Amino acid sequence: MTKTDAMLKVEGLKKYFHVNRGGILKAVNDVNFEVRKGETLGMVGESGCGKSTVGRTVLRLYEPTAGSVTFNGTNINQLNHVKMKAMRRQMQMIFQDPYASLNPRMTITDIIGEALDIHRLANSRAERKRRVEDLLDLVGLNPDHATRYPHEFSGGQRQRIGIARALAVDPQFIICDEPISALDVSIQAQVVNLLKELQQKFDLTYLFIAHDLSMVKHISDRVAVMYLGKMVELAESGTLYADPLHPYTKALMSAIPVPDPEIEASKERIVLKGELPSPINPPSGCYFRTRCPAATDRCAVEEPLFREAKPNHFVACHEV
Repeated sequence: MTKTDAMLKVEGLKKYFHVNRGGILKAVNDVNFEVRKGETLGMVGESGCGKSTVGRTVLRLYEPTAGSVTFNGTNINQLNHVKMKAMRRQMQMIFQDPYASLNPRMTITDIIGEALDIHRLANSRAERKRRVEDLLDLVGLNPDHATRYPHEFSGGQRQRIGIARALAVDPQFIICDEPISALDVSIQAQVVNLLKELQQKFDLTYLFIAHDLSMVKHISDRVAVMYLGKMVELAESGTLYADPLHPYTKALMSAIPVPDPEIEASKERIVLKGELPSPINPPSGCYFRTRCPAATDRCAVEEPLFREAKPNHFVACHEV
């Protein structure tokens, strides 16, 4: 892949948090990946693996402990406050919880219009009102409801409002931080299909963070798998689901339900033993070795490199 293909390039990204009694929680620990223009990179893993922290650190909602984030050739970690504010027009986020991410005291007009105000994208109140109504129509909501408050909408409608807010500044790149996990299953597919339609219409690039593996397969071009703050596998979506290489990825894939009852009944489920280790005190060597059925003595002393095991298929495992 040439450098010009990558809209976003993340190198050696670390985000550590200081916790009680001098401990350090290594939420993101040396993560490397690229997102190409126009694609959707899915990011999956168990709760607490650091995937949401990656998204927030990429946007500098969290300041990184180490590493670089390069967006369209600019290292955004080196930007001052004013330049970073301008950069946020190009990089937006859709948050996980549509109940917590919308200010209950603000009308929908002001929630969406706030972004227009910050970046001075509307020259008059009439233009601002028209732009908000156009955005609501774009995400499938009634523009006449712009004067209502968040509590008057369902969860799926609130998430559409969150999507409209992200689109208000005409971004190139959107981080979708588990945008469907708080929604009813019946609504999840509608929101994912809306995101796909918007991507095609506006040539958007997504980092789609989720733990629903079947939904990630539906929307992603490539998929990255995280475990305990590290990336353990990265490949084209079809390749990863058909031929996972890392033992952790294999266990995740075995948990995806199959709609055919006969296939589901005969399918072998890989059940991981043991508890997820603490990111404050991770295992030596390979972080996954304490739960890995294929672990050897080498895994306890030597951390595996994240390398290209097959063409465009990267994995961090000694046994692959």
